[in-house]
Parts: sequence; C-alpha cells; structure tokens
Amino acid sequence: MTLEEIKAAVDAGLIVHWANTGYRVHRDGFGQYLITFLPNGSTIGLTDRSGQRLNGDEAQFFIAKSEDCNGPNRRGHPIPDEQGGAQRPAERGHNHLGGSSDRGEGKKGKKAFWFAIP
Repeated sequence: MTLEEIKAAVDAGLIVHWANTGYRVHRDGFGQYLITFLPNGSTIGLTDRSGQRLNGDEAQFFIAKSEDCNGPNRRGHPIPDEQGGAQRPAERGHNHLGGSSDRGEGKKGKKAFWFAIP
C-alpha cells in the first residue's frame, strides 16, 4: 500500500496493519498517523519526520480481513484512541505486562504478580 492508500484507509475507518496483525496503523487526536505494537503499546510514526518516507515497506501494509478481528482488538490489548491515549481492554483476567490479575499461575507455572491498571 502506498502512503496515500494507507492514510485513506485509516481515515475511512478500515483497520490497517503493518507486517502482521500485532502492528496497527491509526491516527491520533493531533492528526498524526502512527504504528502501534498492540501487545505493549510501543508506537512510532507512520513516516519519517519529513512525512514522505514510510517506516516500513509498502508491501508490508495491509487492510485487515474480517476474520482477522473479533471486535476492535481480538487479543484484548489497548488500542490507541483518537486523543492518543489507550482504551481500556475488556476485563479478561490479564494485564499487559505479563502478570495475571486473577492472582493465579503466570507463565511457566510461576506465581504471577498482580496490580491494577487505573
């Protein structure tokens, strides 16, 4: 997808990904087009500072198919909202730092830590 195609798709409300469905392209409240890695919220600009060169190959951007998603984010990770913040995930018994909010077993059978996300 070209830069113009990506921007047009995002503006039309389509879900655009880069490289895989873990990376989502969106527009923040300041009008900036960004790429966010959904599992940890890490975000970079869609382009370099000049606004002309994509941060990624054109061939790696794609529009999500309906079966790729179950709602806005099928894994329950926060999706940046229009103001640049993150929407709260549905209550699914986990947080985004690898811990577990059910105070049960964590990864590899070890006790997980617990904390609340405001």
